[in-house]
Amino acid sequence: MSPRIVALGGGHGLYASLTALRALTDDLTAIVTVADDGGSSGRLRQEMGIVPPGDLRMALSALCEDTEWGRTWRDVLQMRFDTNGPLDGHAVGNLLIAAMWNHTGDIVSGLEWVSRLLRSRGRVLPLADEPLEISATVESAEGTRRVRGQVAVATAQGIVTDVEVEPSSPRVPDATLAAIRDADMVVLGPGSWYTSVLTHFLVEPVADALVAAGRKTVLTLNLAHEDEETAGTDRADDVRALRRIAPQFTPAVVLVDSSHAEDEDLRALLDDWGAQTIVATMLQEGTTDRHDPDALAAQLRRAHASVAGRGGDSALRGHDGAPRRAEGPRSVAG
Repeated sequence: MSPRIVALGGGHGLYASLTALRALTDDLTAIVTVADDGGSSGRLRQEMGIVPPGDLRMALSALCEDTEWGRTWRDVLQMRFDTNGPLDGHAVGNLLIAAMWNHTGDIVSGLEWVSRLLRSRGRVLPLADEPLEISATVESAEGTRRVRGQVAVATAQGIVTDVEVEPSSPRVPDATLAAIRDADMVVLGPGSWYTSVLTHFLVEPVADALVAAGRKTVLTLNLAHEDEETAGTDRADDVRALRRIAPQFTPAVVLVDSSHAEDEDLRALLDDWGAQTIVATMLQEGTTDRHDPDALAAQLRRAHASVAGRGGDSALRGHDGAPRRAEGPRSVAG
């Protein structure tokens, strides 16, 4: 039986995780942040008062089956209108999701109907069933300021020192909490650290569920030494930020790209955390900030072996799609 795997995040980071995890299991659930306020998602959020659909669309796209049907719908979901009218810039998938929500009156049910249309290999759930607004304190040479909104936080010049969401106690679907509770493995990251990854720890019921699931959680650190949202910081700072926001959370395994292998500060933090660390090359050739799907899948397979009790009973899928038993423990370097 395939392991039940849950991946949390948003945007391109979650897309990378889901693409990799599809090689490991047929029982895959994405839990997606709902704080986006830019582009097509932001416009629909403002005009219709709905949860921003863009990151949910990305997750659905990642789960489309690798058939003519799946590939066609994946491309259609991601297609954006190029017009001189009000449809300009809107993604087809965003409009489809919004229409299904309007039809069903329920976010989870609407997403399930879209998944059925796409024949998705997995399930997509929202972090909350109401839109979130992120705010952050940012320090720069000009001083300290408060920034509001996902786009503003992601593009702020300076170092983020704390982050909050409103409403502070949003409604969380029962299915979202049940997915984390019932998972055999939970995967957190990579992705925009403050607006896609840490956001899950700012919603109390989800944070509590993640703390309880720590022993089966894999944390994938980002690749780039410098990215737009965390410019001026490094992966050790990312870990410190997570530990500050969720001091009771400890993952079972942390995946670190080999480009950070010599970071003594990061090594010390991870040793103190007590999590198993897997160091391996996962960077996609020709990029500076994208995980290679096959390389990430290989390391997630190793992580599952650890989480499953050093070669547990859940059968993973091999590279050819056939069931494969989880492998035993290996060296943390790879």
